[in-house]
Amino acid sequence: MAHDGQPMTTAPGIRIADIRDVTRAALPAVEQVLDMAVSRLRETVTIDGRVSAAAIEAHQTAAHGVAWLATYAEALRQMQSWADRLHEDARFGEMEALILQIGFGEYLWQIYGGIPMSQGEILRLQDLGLSQEDMRVLMVPDVMRLTQGANTQGARTRLVELIQQQDANTTFGAPGLDDEMEMVREQFRRFAVEKVEPHAHDWHLKDELIPMEVITELGEMGVFGLTIPEEYGGFGLSKTAMAVVSEELSRGYIGVGSLATRSEIAAELILCGGTEEQKRKWLPGIASAEILPTAVFTEPNTGSDLGALRTRAVREGDDWKITGNKTWITHAARTHVMTLLARTEPDTTDYKGLSMFLAEKTPGTDEAPFPTPGMTGGEIEVLGYRGMKEYELAFDVFHVDGENLLGGETGQGFKQLMQTFESARIQTAARAVGVAQSALDVSLRIQILDLLLDLQERMGLSFLLISHDIAVIRYFCDRIAVMHRGKIVETGETEAVCSNPTHPYTRSLLSAVPVPDPRQRGKHVRTRYRADAESAA
Repeated sequence: MAHDGQPMTTAPGIRIADIRDVTRAALPAVEQVLDMAVSRLRETVTIDGRVSAAAIEAHQTAAHGVAWLATYAEALRQMQSWADRLHEDARFGEMEALILQIGFGEYLWQIYGGIPMSQGEILRLQDLGLSQEDMRVLMVPDVMRLTQGANTQGARTRLVELIQQQDANTTFGAPGLDDEMEMVREQFRRFAVEKVEPHAHDWHLKDELIPMEVITELGEMGVFGLTIPEEYGGFGLSKTAMAVVSEELSRGYIGVGSLATRSEIAAELILCGGTEEQKRKWLPGIASAEILPTAVFTEPNTGSDLGALRTRAVREGDDWKITGNKTWITHAARTHVMTLLARTEPDTTDYKGLSMFLAEKTPGTDEAPFPTPGMTGGEIEVLGYRGMKEYELAFDVFHVDGENLLGGETGQGFKQLMQTFESARIQTAARAVGVAQSALDVSLRIQILDLLLDLQERMGLSFLLISHDIAVIRYFCDRIAVMHRGKIVETGETEAVCSNPTHPYTRSLLSAVPVPDPRQRGKHVRTRYRADAESAA
């Protein structure tokens, strides 16, 4: 059954028949490749019966590459599971089939030909110790059928046509979520459209902090306590809810989508490693946004190697004094508490001597960003990802109450932090999906703009001259989406519209906007629109 009533009919040669069966049959070959890669890596980095950290360091490409390959394999498994669930619910339509087909075709080719781990680093299977003979496990009919005929120009073109026909929908293709999660998505999509998108560009260009009014309203909507148990003032929802909310808020502006990340990290730390007294003290305030936390982990010259950090905490009576430097600390100025990782065992040089603190501070202002004694900081200017600002921090015998040692036990900080990173990475991925969705939204708006400009040129009219204000262009995008969704593309009325100024569609456009000076055509609004679109992405 087609999704949203779409007929399951496609031009010949575009969509692979029985696609779910074909993709399912291709999975065992991927599993075989992954098993071989893991086995070869294990042989390479095992010394005297144990995995050697030094050997992993010496074979970073292979170790990193196996992680990427495992991620690709899991992505394909989950795509298959998604498609099967939709099929069971009679929601697996043409668009969903094409997403599955194109996704498998692309990922299988990348596994065979090279996985782009970064812009300048491609992983080949031979980097993992696999030979050409090993790679022959991918030379099975279903894999070859997908690599050769799944991700084709025809399939991608058809998918774009379906997206154009559904441009009023919140998402393209059925996400496979239950009704409650879809309601959550709709709620936060509306918030992003109404309260975030109209201001996000200015926040970015002026490098401003996201207004506290926005944070307060998000707190009232429960954003900061989504996954905190109800007994501690939260909603007790799943990580799926967190991902959906992060995605839709990031779709409006990544800074807003990231606001809850530090609250999620702090709440996870306290839930997993805190005492009952610490849970009662901190979690209700975090859930309501009355307490804004920031994560203070990274140090200069250590990067992501948290086990090597040097900031030290020295016991003074029942309390602690923190001395050291931190960098790339997000939203540090106006927060109330820092989840701060420091070394409490001075004779250690690895993760074993680290402890986590819930270090209280006074929220700063524009005039005095760091008013708490023993703490200073300076802003790190960034090109993107604005809205919360990044800082370098310096601590000089900064005071922390003894009761704020997480869990009341030293030496557990690194382990406590690792328990939270899975959740944090899920949220990071959700933000990336939201930004990608925003880029798709913008590309569709630009495409509609180009279509309207083409109409203008072919009709000899000046009703959409691009010296007009950006708000007018957006008005037309919305109007087309609501009133004439896909009309020109689906019905073939392009010629009728272009050749007839009295056509109802043309009249509706003409009546909506005054006629600017034709001599100004093309002067600046297309540039402004594209710049606005790029910043929104």
